Amino acid sequence: MSKKRVIAIAGPTASGKTKLAIDMAKELDGEIISADSRLVYKGFDIATAKPTMEEREGIPHYLIDVVEPEYDYSVADFKKAAEEKINEIISRGKTPIVAGGTGLYFRILLENYALPKIDCKPELRSELEKESNEDLYKELCEKDPVYAKKVHPNNKVRLVRVLEVIRTLNKPFSEACGLKEPEYDVEWVFPKIESREILYDRINRRVDIMVENGIVDETKSLLKKHGRIKNLVGTIGYQEMIEYIDGKTTLEEAIETLKMNTRRYAKRQLTWFRRTPELGVNI
Repeated sequence: MSKKRVIAIAGPTASGKTKLAIDMAKELDGEIISADSRLVYKGFDIATAKPTMEEREGIPHYLIDVVEPEYDYSVADFKKAAEEKINEIISRGKTPIVAGGTGLYFRILLENYALPKIDCKPELRSELEKESNEDLYKELCEKDPVYAKKVHPNNKVRLVRVLEVIRTLNKPFSEACGLKEPEYDVEWVFPKIESREILYDRINRRVDIMVENGIVDETKSLLKKHGRIKNLVGTIGYQEMIEYIDGKTTLEEAIETLKMNTRRYAKRQLTWFRRTPELGVNI
């Protein structure tokens, strides 16, 4: 039995993934599934560079504006929803195109990694969330040095989830994941980026556009509606603007910090995508 064909466009922020995915969708009669862990949240628009309806050029996009930001949308949620959309798109004779920048989403959906089957443990998760990033990462290094190399020390959401699995199953996360036969015939595509310097320049210009488009007002509106919830204060773009709103920095300082944090995030994304040789990341 032949595997289902899926196009995967993976790359760092500001690399041109959205435009490339739309162009390919037009060429291949495709529909787009977002693989971005922040685009799922309603109202997270400017800071996430969420494509507007006009920018989508009539191409159907899925897994955007799925839940309110109070909800912790997990990789398991994404996998289930994305698999359903892939099947729906193929059933209509269209080509599914998965596009985004969240490396873990691609790995779990399209590569041969199986998710550990455990339910969320609210009390344990709450306990872990009270610990510092440093302590969480130290525990992960002790209990699963193999997987620790794949998690950034400041990615608290991921650290909490991985340690939740480790403590529940009493085994390293790298063992709990296991391997499975890939379900899809994946054509991997990495956006053309001439150099890292050009990517960083795009990021800087994108941040300037976010400011022009009203990221400060969007942050204020989200704070008023949702309060200082974890998914808001932990999202690049909002966290820097909150510092400005709180009077801890000037707007100019917040903008420069946002540019720096976004460049660092892009660097981490590139590290993720280098682990998929088929992408041919060369910057």
